[in-house]
This record gives sequence, C-alpha cells and structure tokens, in this order.
Amino acid sequence: MNAPIIKLDGLKLALHSRAGKVDILRGIDLEIAQGQSVAVLGPSGSGKTSLLMVIAGLERATGGRVNVCAENLTQLDEDALALLRGEKIGIVFQSFHLVPTMTALENVALPLEFQGRRDAFERAASLLEDVGLQNRLQHFPAELSGGEQQRVAIARALSTRPQLILADEPTGNLDGETGRQIIDLLFAMHQRTNTTLLLVTHDEQLAQRCQRTVRMADGHVLSDELAGAA
Repeated sequence: MNAPIIKLDGLKLALHSRAGKVDILRGIDLEIAQGQSVAVLGPSGSGKTSLLMVIAGLERATGGRVNVCAENLTQLDEDALALLRGEKIGIVFQSFHLVPTMTALENVALPLEFQGRRDAFERAASLLEDVGLQNRLQHFPAELSGGEQQRVAIARALSTRPQLILADEPTGNLDGETGRQIIDLLFAMHQRTNTTLLLVTHDEQLAQRCQRTVRMADGHVLSDELAGAA
C-alpha cells in the first residue's frame, strides 16, 4: 500500500497576540491518499484555512508532525519548503494572486521558468487551452473577468504537474454560475491528472462532490466521512 500523500499526527498551531496565545489547531490527525478528493468543511474561524496553510508549508506547525509528499515539513527550512511547493504542490487561492504586470501566458509560465524549463511557454499555452483561454494568452489580469483569472490561476497551479492541489474557497470571489464552471473545471483537471485535491470550503453541496468530507470546528476535526464521488 502506498504511503499517504498527507499524514498529520497531533498537528497543533498556536499564534501569539497581545491578548496571549491563541490555539488555532488543536491536535489534528489526518491521512489522505494519493488521488483522493477531500473537502475540509467548516464555518469561519474553524481552522480550515490554517490547516491548508500548514499543509502548504506557508505556516509552521507549533506541535505534532506534518508529512506531505513524503517530506517531514517540520524538518525543512524555508528554501526546501519553497522547492517542495514549486515541484509538488499547486495552490489555488480565493484571491487569484496573479502578477498584474504579466500576461496570462507569462503568469502560467512563471513556475516553469523558475524550474529552468525550456518549454515553459509552450506548456503554459497548452494549459491555458485546456482551461478554455486559448484566446486570452496575451491579456493581462485586469483585462480578464474574475472567472478567467481563476482559470489562469488553476492553469498555473497545474503547470508543474504537482502531486497535490490545495484550493482555498476558490469560488469565493465569483458569482454563482461562474463559480460552478470553475469547480467543474477543477474537478475535471483533478480527475484527468490523478492529482490529489484538498478543497477548503463552507459549502455543503460543494463538499459532497468530493470523495471525503472532513468537518472542522474550533480547531478540531469533528468527523471524517465518505461523500458522493465527484
């Protein structure tokens, strides 16, 4: 049996404020297998986005063990974490985080250029075609709709053929119909590439499209249940 792509043992995250220590994540145990789609569901303040940030190596755990893509994140320095994200993890945020002075093509090619790929622009163009933006290659983010910007962000997240896609409320800034189109695209790309998908959401219907639903509240996992497959 293959090792899980994500394995959390007693994960804790505490942040410090003027009022003192705030416990964000309170001892989370979780395993996710390669190729699964998993929703992390919970209200605002439940810790779901913080969980994603720790798994991405963008926030340091203050306790427990965090294994992602066969790496113990608690033992990696910032350079090693950045390398892991660049090679094995794609992230789709609620805010698109595109470089405003770069075209759609340049935004998608950027992670590939960091890897020294000679085919960076060729692959970026192919990915933009996959997400239906073959006629928008030379457009800047300000010239694209919100849905088009999120399509660019998905293409960029998939550009390095990552093992793991982390999506944090990816439709939060989009209207209902555009959001549904983006989710359809995200699941289609997940299934096509056999990439593991971890989707943070507060939407019950969206969570039901994943194979598993992990429910969180107050920094704890309340339940981990099977749902309808996408």
